Amino acid sequence: MERLPRAFYDRETGLVAQDLVGKHLVHVVDGLERVGRIVEVEAYLGPHDRASHSSKGLTPRTQTMFGPPGHAYVYLIYGMHWCLNVVTEREGHGAAVLLRAMEPIRGLSGRTQGPGLLSKAFGISRSQNGEDLLGDALYLTEPPETVPMEIVRRPRIGVDYAGAWARRLLRFYIRDNPYVSRR
Repeated sequence: MERLPRAFYDRETGLVAQDLVGKHLVHVVDGLERVGRIVEVEAYLGPHDRASHSSKGLTPRTQTMFGPPGHAYVYLIYGMHWCLNVVTEREGHGAAVLLRAMEPIRGLSGRTQGPGLLSKAFGISRSQNGEDLLGDALYLTEPPETVPMEIVRRPRIGVDYAGAWARRLLRFYIRDNPYVSRR
């Protein structure tokens, strides 16, 4: 499987988000591959995006998000769920794409609809924060074959506090895919 190159991530976040849909996430745990097809994502565009963690500036929590593109940004929500994001754009910008749902391909058990469930099924935790997505343990690939799909654009979920930013069409998912977290 061909890994996505650094240049893939070093682009405008909305474009990266759309292009991630259909790609495969691979996490190697104890020598075994856990593989899923990305079916739903959300784009967080940078400090100007009021729904983005980076809107609060550079903090210990967001340091990875402001780092170089092509790294994992992992954070905890509700004190119990890890969320996996892909850092995008140039270093210092503070943008990322949240992986919201996966279609299981191989080595996964448990539900994968929703960012917390996805991370649990993949064995993602704080220890993957900052990991280079061009490495050997956690990476994204092109699928072995192209599958036709229609991508739907909707507002992001759970960001009502962000005012007008909550209504922006920055959530992308595959129409009619049963693994999408919410239609």
